[in-house]
Amino acid sequence: MGVTLALLAMLCFAANIFILRAAMARMPVEWGFLVMLAVNVLFTAIAWAVELQLRGTQFAFQWRGAAWFALSGVVGIFFGRRMLLDAIHTLGPARTSVLHSSSPAVTLIAAWLLVGERLGAYELALMALVIVGLWVTQTSGGAGLGELRPAALRRGVIFGLLLVIGFGVGNALRGLAMRTWSEAVFGSLLGTGAALLCQAASIRAWPRASAELLGGDRRGLALFAASGVATACGSILTTSAMGYVEIAIATLITFTTPLVVFPVSVFVFGNREGLGLRTVAGAVMVLAGVALLALR
Repeated sequence: MGVTLALLAMLCFAANIFILRAAMARMPVEWGFLVMLAVNVLFTAIAWAVELQLRGTQFAFQWRGAAWFALSGVVGIFFGRRMLLDAIHTLGPARTSVLHSSSPAVTLIAAWLLVGERLGAYELALMALVIVGLWVTQTSGGAGLGELRPAALRRGVIFGLLLVIGFGVGNALRGLAMRTWSEAVFGSLLGTGAALLCQAASIRAWPRASAELLGGDRRGLALFAASGVATACGSILTTSAMGYVEIAIATLITFTTPLVVFPVSVFVFGNREGLGLRTVAGAVMVLAGVALLALR
């Protein structure tokens, strides 16, 4: 059940990649991120209201679990994604994607330290297979660091390390919250709500932000709103998966979006991203690792 939920979350995040590709061409990311988080909160609140009507047990608020969920939103959603944008701006998307793929390894360490979660040698080997496969699929000849200036390289490495720590620790905190208080939907609402508050507090030029949003491209706004729905569904499903399988494994599976992104790029976009044998080999490694994790 946990692997299935994590795979469904991965599909949501994969769809979000294509939505964001179109949205970022029409609207600045800074304001689009605000729209996405606002829709995150709205959609998750609606999902929680529906769950309240359908659930068979009474909802009981728990401060400790709520605090962990909120902290996971600040660390993973707000801080992690902000560092991701800064790293993309400094290092470029190809290099950043390789760093981003390392986040499950940080989640593994953080889950061990925070929750005491331990995996056997077999699971660790399969996780390594998947992570290496992700690196292979996202590494190309143009992803080297030699053309970067030293100052830009230092900034990029710092941003990259911070994004890996942000996403990795944020997911571990979410898993810890689920171990403390198994409320995936409401917990996701708290996490996205905390991230939205942080994002709103970080904006200094609110008049400009209002003007940009009111006068912005309507299709761009709609695409960022769709991104909010996709990421909200992915967040809820990931959090739910952590109630069934190990935190690190649930996180790892949600990072296997290349299994969807690459075939769509080939058959829909005509291989315009230069996909080749290396990509296929990496995807096979990822698929084999996930399949064996599901069958263990």
